[in-house]
Amino acid sequence: MSLRLILTRHAKSSWDDPTLTDHARPLNARGRSAARAIGAWLRERGDVPELVLSSDSRRTRETWEEMEAALQSGAEVRWLPELYHAPPHDILAALRRAGAASPVLLVAHNPGVGLAARALVSEPPRHARFERYPTAATTVIDMPVNDWSETEWGMGEVAAFTVPRDLG
Repeated sequence: MSLRLILTRHAKSSWDDPTLTDHARPLNARGRSAARAIGAWLRERGDVPELVLSSDSRRTRETWEEMEAALQSGAEVRWLPELYHAPPHDILAALRRAGAASPVLLVAHNPGVGLAARALVSEPPRHARFERYPTAATTVIDMPVNDWSETEWGMGEVAAFTVPRDLG
């Protein structure tokens, strides 16, 4: 058996209001559109999450809300403060508490989410944008585990990777 993980960096955020804290920054129009496009791409692939693990920042919440508008998954959502600017080991720790849900969508921030994507897979996808992991970058990873608690670095296989630019 294997479980499927979808790792998404939050979509493009707005810097229009300099009085907002980093945690409170919303998505900009381009970010909302990109998140909807990623959600539609996942729906078309049949990768509709059962469980969402997300940073509790405004931009990650809004990224999920826009994705969900396209997915209409009804997924359980867990807003996790520990995923706000989390390093890869915190991302792995959160994933290991996800039980046997599949697919799991994890929405977080760079550099942690991009580093986690690289560390979780045995071989990175051949895509020029994977190393940089730009806003709304999304990797679909198959993990040969029955429960997320069994997850280790380097055991995943990339099923797909995209960025909003690829989706038109």
